[in-house]
Amino acid sequence: MLDPRDVKTIADAKQIVDERGLSHVKVGLFDMDGVMLGKYMSKDKFFSSLEKGFAFCDVILGWDVKDQLYDNVKYTGWHTGYPDAPVRIIPSSCRPLPFENDMLLFMAELDDQAAALCPRGVLNSVIQRAKDMGFDVNAAFEYEFFLFRETPQSARDKGFRDLSPITPDYFGYSILRNSVYSDLYHQILALGESMDFPIEGIHTETGPGVLEAAIAVDKAQNAADKAALFKTFIKVWAQKHDMMATFMAKWSPDWPGQSGHIHISLNHHNGGSAFFEEEQPYQMSDLQRHFVAGQQRFMPELMSMIAPTVNSYSRLIPGFWAPTHATWGVENRTTALRVIPGSPKSQRVEYRVGAADANPFLALAAALASGLYGIEHQLEPESQVRGNAYDQSHADHLSLPKTLFEAAQNLKKSEVALEYLGESFVQHFSASREWEEREYRKHISDWELDRYFEII
Repeated sequence: MLDPRDVKTIADAKQIVDERGLSHVKVGLFDMDGVMLGKYMSKDKFFSSLEKGFAFCDVILGWDVKDQLYDNVKYTGWHTGYPDAPVRIIPSSCRPLPFENDMLLFMAELDDQAAALCPRGVLNSVIQRAKDMGFDVNAAFEYEFFLFRETPQSARDKGFRDLSPITPDYFGYSILRNSVYSDLYHQILALGESMDFPIEGIHTETGPGVLEAAIAVDKAQNAADKAALFKTFIKVWAQKHDMMATFMAKWSPDWPGQSGHIHISLNHHNGGSAFFEEEQPYQMSDLQRHFVAGQQRFMPELMSMIAPTVNSYSRLIPGFWAPTHATWGVENRTTALRVIPGSPKSQRVEYRVGAADANPFLALAAALASGLYGIEHQLEPESQVRGNAYDQSHADHLSLPKTLFEAAQNLKKSEVALEYLGESFVQHFSASREWEEREYRKHISDWELDRYFEII
């Protein structure tokens, strides 16, 4: 029988469905916030859709994570009547669903005009730009996430307070914890192997119930697919085991935030590393230097794609292992960009400013586009940071936005975003972030009540 990860063509996709005797398959695609949406589809409908595509209500580009309708986007809305958008299925995305016996999952992406707003399509266009420049892109994501002994209902019943993490206290890299909970770790590792987002390493991080998982490196598009599927199905796995996983950037003021770091390297089409040059300091080629310079210069402009929620900016504060300026250094984990010297295979840059709540497709698109722009324009980075970047002063133009609204304004006028990501995407995504910030401002926090209710 055909293995799901050997499916490459439409004919292969039909064959594996027939071999498994399936009456239905599951089809899903990712929205602006990196949330997977989809449905079960009958065999006949699936076979037809493989050939001709299918339609999905374009409201998925017109609402937020709580299904509230944007009132400030042009592409879709009440003014358009929320018509269908064309969607194409990606046969090579086929994966088994270990929770559903022989059921199969296929990813899809928006097509035609909607492709300009589709996160996967946006990343595709940046990868194509890299190919046109003579580069193949490799990437790997690593995520921190907290696990709780809660269900979606119990968390809401508690008002998301006094939640019970699976383990208490600080205990990073703990052999004790991962031995006591070895069954849990083995299940996560098996899930990664089964669904083809193989986990290179997993360990406890610093905080109660927090884990960090590094997904194995792959070609950029595959890496983003795997990251998005990892986030989705870790949450599925947790809830099926009466737990909850959160990828919020910072769920509690008492504990560190959660990162979503991205490792990136470029190879020439002939296979040689574009970043490694043995005779240069830190084996850092001119191309890697220009790439880092572009990432550094445009990080403040692209932050709404890297830190896309109001909560993201609660993490980006001094002293919490998260950068506040677009800095770079060599093997320096206090900087926003960490150059990692090594061999032709391992020489890379780690985009450390990313949070776990970012859409993997858009975060990688931003990190890659800015670096490619740096190469195209032969930009030079600022002086590298040595020592603790948090304790040093940096140029004002390297300061990262402090709010989502500020970040959205930066994106709207970003030269690199407009050139590499397209005006339609920039307008739509920045408007969606403005909406997110306005929704936040409608609410009164406990902090405000405690501070002002009686005294002011």
